[in-house]
Amino acid sequence: MPVHMEKILNPDEISECRRLLDEGRWIDGRETAGIQAVHVKKNRQLDPECEKAAEARKIVAAALGRNLLLRSLALPRLICPPMFNRYETGMTYGAHVDNSVQIIPGSNGQMMRADLSATLFLSEPEEYDGGDLELETNAGTEQVRLPAGDLIIYPTTMIHSVAVVTRGVRLASFFWIQSLVPEASCRAILFDLDRAIIDLRSRTKEGDPAILTLTNSYHNLLRKWCEI
Repeated sequence: MPVHMEKILNPDEISECRRLLDEGRWIDGRETAGIQAVHVKKNRQLDPECEKAAEARKIVAAALGRNLLLRSLALPRLICPPMFNRYETGMTYGAHVDNSVQIIPGSNGQMMRADLSATLFLSEPEEYDGGDLELETNAGTEQVRLPAGDLIIYPTTMIHSVAVVTRGVRLASFFWIQSLVPEASCRAILFDLDRAIIDLRSRTKEGDPAILTLTNSYHNLLRKWCEI
């Protein structure tokens, strides 16, 4: 299910990313769309080859690398270099599914399996109307509209869309993650176990044998399920 992660970027990082995006070179988003998505995609994308895109990628990648919650939830093996999109008034992205295999930009054709998709919001909600990220879950459509710097991460298998922007500009970064643990149910067990260990460690004495046993179990399960 989708997971909301708060304050991935700090205010200074948000401001710097916004500056770089303002100065960057934008192209038609359909240039990077797949066969199915090209018919429903109407947005702009920061040219991944431009210098400003490279600088913004470094900021986002550094923030992702230091986030322990992301590491615990996703168990990243590969993170596709972050990209950036822009929705102006009238722009939208109809219902689609992200490709299960992605070509890593700048890697001479290296491919990665996409287990998780992520959107990092760079515009504040009050800066635009419409533009909600709409995720089709088992419980119905979930509409996502987060503060700048916050991230939503969800299974790449999930059908999703971006509603029509009716005012302002919606800026975001997006990327995919290949997990060390391909099976979502196994990742969920590991995530719950990791969170429980952290919680118990904060409420027990240093060196508690039960914590050591649980930690050993966590790593044994990770060893059993991971693919390297």
